[in-house]
Amino acid sequence: MDHSCSTQTIRLLLLCSFLFGVHDLALADPPYPLCSDNTSNNLLNSSFQNNLNTLLSLLPSEASVSKYNNTSYGNGTDRVYGQYLCLDYVSYETCQDCISVASKAIMYLCPNRTQAVVWEEDCQLRYSDNNFFGRLNVADNFCKDNIINISDPVHFQSVVENKLRNLTKRAAFNSSANMYAAGGEPYTADDTLYAMVQCTRDLSPDDCNECLEAAIKDVSSECYASRGARLLSRSCYLRYELYAFYDGAKDSSVSTKKKGGGGKKIWMIAVLTIGSAVSVILLLASTMYCVARKKDTGNGKKKLNKIGDPENTDMQNQYFEGLDELRAHDFYFDLATINSATDNFSDSKLLGQGGFGPVYKGVLPDGKEVAVKRLSSFSEQGTLEFTNEVLLILKLQHKNLVGLLGFCVDQQEKLLVYELMPNSSLDVVLFDSKKRAQLNWSRRLNIINGIARGILYLHEDSRLRIIHRDIKASNVLLDCDMNPKISDFGMARIFAGADSEANTARIVGTYGYMAPEYAMAGLYSIKSDVFSFGVLLLEIITGRRNAGFHQSKRVSSLVAYAWHLWNEGNALELMDPLLTDGCPDEFLRLIHIGLLCVEEDAFNRPTMSSVVVMLKGEAVTLCQPQQPAFSVGRFADHHQTLPQSCSVNGLTISNIAPR
Repeated sequence: MDHSCSTQTIRLLLLCSFLFGVHDLALADPPYPLCSDNTSNNLLNSSFQNNLNTLLSLLPSEASVSKYNNTSYGNGTDRVYGQYLCLDYVSYETCQDCISVASKAIMYLCPNRTQAVVWEEDCQLRYSDNNFFGRLNVADNFCKDNIINISDPVHFQSVVENKLRNLTKRAAFNSSANMYAAGGEPYTADDTLYAMVQCTRDLSPDDCNECLEAAIKDVSSECYASRGARLLSRSCYLRYELYAFYDGAKDSSVSTKKKGGGGKKIWMIAVLTIGSAVSVILLLASTMYCVARKKDTGNGKKKLNKIGDPENTDMQNQYFEGLDELRAHDFYFDLATINSATDNFSDSKLLGQGGFGPVYKGVLPDGKEVAVKRLSSFSEQGTLEFTNEVLLILKLQHKNLVGLLGFCVDQQEKLLVYELMPNSSLDVVLFDSKKRAQLNWSRRLNIINGIARGILYLHEDSRLRIIHRDIKASNVLLDCDMNPKISDFGMARIFAGADSEANTARIVGTYGYMAPEYAMAGLYSIKSDVFSFGVLLLEIITGRRNAGFHQSKRVSSLVAYAWHLWNEGNALELMDPLLTDGCPDEFLRLIHIGLLCVEEDAFNRPTMSSVVVMLKGEAVTLCQPQQPAFSVGRFADHHQTLPQSCSVNGLTISNIAPR
């Protein structure tokens, strides 16, 4: 079986797993800091600060071999005590990465503090000038919950508390548990509650039990009726969700109810049996297809089709054989409903033209207004990209990501139904001199911060590590309050485990926003999105496009011009004249952050977690930016792949040739 067929088979299996794994996600936006009130302006040059810097620099290497550690550094009153805890189910690589990020975040978020703690998605980090090892501390516990409430809070809360207390006993008093326990509990016929608890390992069993009991009490009162929540404490941690948020959750034993358990068990067996059968059938079909394809190729009989050719049905057959399962879900819309909602895609309903086809306004039978993205039959977004976008967005929930309401697949029609954004996309407002007046300084700051948090969620805080690969103004939608929502996930790529970068000859994205290493060598990583964000940040605060900027300023790009003015000390010349309420110091700081994001060397660019920290306040000291990439090459044909060149046209660059 050739490489492309192997890849397609793997994708089919991933699609099968996705079909059984769409769940509601709890909203999260770490890091969460807790800084002491003890501050000192003299700490930066003190022995304590030097000891703290040294201690924090040592912890990431410790995290590569241990998910928990407490240590101290220094002597006398300048001694620093530090402790980290990674969630037990994460890998050592994830633990090391998390502690590395937390070490930087705690310095940014809690400058000149003698005590601080910060919680990231997969770990927590704490330091103090006092020895806290082995001492229980449940002060200042706080809860982060899903904004969506459960329909039957009394019953749900009872199930949650019982499960958490059972796990607490296991974690605290089972010596082999390492102060950690996790498990599932049936809640309804369709939903299972998943929960986990964990204590720092310096606690005694009784103290661990006391800490988690206090956490259960706090989460029950502060996050009552939420369908998912996490309780953050210095000495312990707990979380529960209605989806399998921890590794191994689906494999762990889920206790059955004493009454009606037989029916539930039979239902689960039936689902698993059917699911397994479908997977086997799809695998066999894929294998037979690939063998036949290889045979045809060997005989020289393979027929080539143009993109958009009605006869080019291979990709449809290959990737949509399992979509009957998707059509059974509540988020599937039939074509008749969408035709009615859009007046048969009337021109009067046209909102704009996206990268893969037109977008229409629609009104559903219940009166809800929606946006319908209709993929052109000649669109470069094929079946794979479409399926990718559907399954990906359905798994994502964040206030700065566009909400996907449903989709439709009907013969040649491929449609996505989104929540309607009344203020269109950011480029429509930003690059129109009249409409841009709506974007005062505070709104622009809100948009920048929202985009940053949305990208951070994709990179670090969602269940999957996702690289968007096409961050740009036209892919940021604005709601009625001008809050930003990142859209268009057709180009997105998912990273598994500790992977952080990949290489491809299939360049997708938009000229002017693409990182140089991606445009020239096909190498993409989370730093590719950071570059795109930096360009977008500069566009937002200046009101000018990066692409085509050379036409008016005789420089290659807005990025190049910003770097030129920055070095001359004249960066304020870039401030949008429509910004009457802008603060020069804030403007210069954002220019600074933008230039850090667009540095030519991807290694030197900050991560999005660092960017979010930088945007939060002036207490963070920014390093000097290095020379950015002035050009990402000239593109002659956006259908060509590396190492051929491409043309400057400002359009989305895509190619559906197999990798």
